Amino acid sequence: MKNERNHELLEQYPQLKELAKKDTVFWENTNRMKKPKTMHFTMSEVEDAEETLQRFSSYLKVVFPELVKSDGLIESTIEEMAEMKNALEQRYDVSIPGQLLLKCDHNLPISGSIKARGGIYEVLKHAERLALASGKLKVEDDYAVLATEAFQSFFRHYTIAVGSTGNLGLSIGIMGKKLGFNVVVHMSSDAKKWKKDLLREKGATVIEYEADYSVAVEQGRQEAIQDPMCHFIDDENSKDLFAGYAVAAKRLKGQLEKANITVNSAHPLFVYLPCGVGGGPGGVAYGLRELFGEHVHIFFAEPVASPCMTLGLMTGLHDEISVEDIGLDNKTEADGLAVGRASKFVGKVMDTYISGCYTVKDEELFTSLALAMESEELFLEPSAHAGMFGPIQLMKNGQKYLEKHHLTDKMVQATHIVWGTGGSMVPIEMREDYLKKSRQHCNH
Repeated sequence: MKNERNHELLEQYPQLKELAKKDTVFWENTNRMKKPKTMHFTMSEVEDAEETLQRFSSYLKVVFPELVKSDGLIESTIEEMAEMKNALEQRYDVSIPGQLLLKCDHNLPISGSIKARGGIYEVLKHAERLALASGKLKVEDDYAVLATEAFQSFFRHYTIAVGSTGNLGLSIGIMGKKLGFNVVVHMSSDAKKWKKDLLREKGATVIEYEADYSVAVEQGRQEAIQDPMCHFIDDENSKDLFAGYAVAAKRLKGQLEKANITVNSAHPLFVYLPCGVGGGPGGVAYGLRELFGEHVHIFFAEPVASPCMTLGLMTGLHDEISVEDIGLDNKTEADGLAVGRASKFVGKVMDTYISGCYTVKDEELFTSLALAMESEELFLEPSAHAGMFGPIQLMKNGQKYLEKHHLTDKMVQATHIVWGTGGSMVPIEMREDYLKKSRQHCNH
């Protein structure tokens, strides 16, 4: 802890000491409300996002043949993980009542992560805005016309920029280049080499920084301000990104209904979302709370070295405090979650929405990686495994939360959803490295 303010915070919030020591922490958000506070964002913006994505479906089918089967819809399935549930129960000597499901965003088409939602949506939204303003496109047109050379050359006059630890950059780079935009991705030191290589292969410009995520975002933002033809996709403050992520909630509701999974006071829903700066999990959480109200209980998962959202929510300081302020180094194998300061916009929104946060050690991510491979032949990148630790944390350290919300006797009818945030695009040799490391951890 560096200064007087931080010393006072330590006295006020005893769990900060555990965070500062890199202990695993389960933090309950006592500001959560049955009906969260209204904010400068509404479900109508989510509906607009859904309609925009629908308009682009004919274009997406043309440029991404893998979307023909889904009629241009970028969506993932939900799958039961009965064997993984058994494996987790045995490994951690805990009972997880109810059923455990995986939301398979690691398999999302185009860019293989949750970022294929918000990132791709914001690129499409920007393209539509420019095309409509130019008079070259009307809302009632068949958007497949955007795949023509005329539109490609039109978009070449414009640049899209973003700061990223990896997956957001991938989704924006792939989609932006497909439309014809110049794309510049400012990448932090945590970003994996294969993600940078793939972006360059797609034709994007990658600018690398020795520093962490916040510096990459700030540099990207500053450069974009100086170029009137450049649109900066701001992971820390973008409402378009947030809306794109929130669309997932409406889709999930339909999937649960189709699978005859009930969500009500007797059948609680628990959702565990890995969290970096907060945009992806924030958008999903917002949508889920709007649709399921108090019957959904959402927990954000963060590495012990990078608990920026936990820190911001716990202290109420949001983006005004960073993990470095409490002596943490923000270095983790969960590259997508290596963020030192939470989103200003999302943190404040989540204050009355989510149930809490928990932290997880890197070794547990690798243990989970091995268990998932052995039990389900399932591969997710390490960041995504932060979600798997959620039911363990809840059942071991969340008993007070369950009692307070009268959930203890309802847990046998509970549904737990781990959000699989990324993994299908990881190259084979990288997977082998991860699996080798995971087997070492599992044998300890």
